[in-house]
Amino acid sequence: MPAPPSASVPAGMGEFELIDRIRARSRAGSGVVVGIGDDAAVLAPTPGHELVVTTDTIVLDRHFTPDWPAADVGHVAAHANLSDLAAMGAVPRWALLALTLPEIDEAWVDGFLDGFLAAADSAGMALVGGNLARGPLNIGVQLIGEVPSGQAVRRRGAQVGDRIVATGTIGDAAAALALGEGVSSGLMARLHRPVARLQAGMALRGQARAMIDLSDGLLADLGHLLEAGQGAEVDLEALPASQALEEAVPDEVERWRLQTGGGSDYELLAAVAPDADLAALSEAGGVAMTEIGRITNRGRIECRSTRHEVPEDLGCGWDHFRDD
Repeated sequence: MPAPPSASVPAGMGEFELIDRIRARSRAGSGVVVGIGDDAAVLAPTPGHELVVTTDTIVLDRHFTPDWPAADVGHVAAHANLSDLAAMGAVPRWALLALTLPEIDEAWVDGFLDGFLAAADSAGMALVGGNLARGPLNIGVQLIGEVPSGQAVRRRGAQVGDRIVATGTIGDAAAALALGEGVSSGLMARLHRPVARLQAGMALRGQARAMIDLSDGLLADLGHLLEAGQGAEVDLEALPASQALEEAVPDEVERWRLQTGGGSDYELLAAVAPDADLAALSEAGGVAMTEIGRITNRGRIECRSTRHEVPEDLGCGWDHFRDD
């Protein structure tokens, strides 16, 4: 679907005018019995499906900085949550948005809605309600998706010998943060305009034994996939890197630092059976899926390289069940 039209917010807008504005810009969605404007939304799930619900708070100076375009903040607020649905193999259906604003900055709100509603439309998702309040800037998002009953992909379920697979490329967002001003537009786009791997998540549903999205960093998120007693072996040389990352960070070991420790890539990390057809999964998911390692029974995450000595500060070799 096309992005929602952009229009100016009227001067002197108050809370109820803003609610009317959001309702006017939001597209109707299937399964919405009662949407924006009532005390609560009333939704009709698809028969034979289970609901998948996720929520997250987008925080100033953690997820974005004051100099970000408002449309980029709205985009990230949507896609950071859509990525959680992708990791469960879910289809997005409905969204709720809670905005706390120190004041109604009309241009900022208009830009935020441009980014958020365009992302919702591209995912086939309807905004059905939320909340507005006055206070320090805070953005809360709740998304509701659906999966056929019994088919949601969970974090736990990986088996020893499974292949560890990553979608797309890893490390671009971390590089954009680390390099700061002068970074290429390609890297900056991965930080400001990430895209949740919804198609890949649905393709992996029924194929992945465990799955998670890469929001906190490869090694940290990989640890969440492992059962007690399990470990993982990661082939550092197999980590998929974009051309933009290779050009910006030509030192391979330095790239590994960004790829293993940086977050906000919003790619998917999955454990699949040894005989999984990655070519077919990549085609179905609309993005390359790369094997980067295996699930082991050694109780720790280990990194391997034939070209370089693995630096101790890379974060490999740690026991993910230890106390932090």
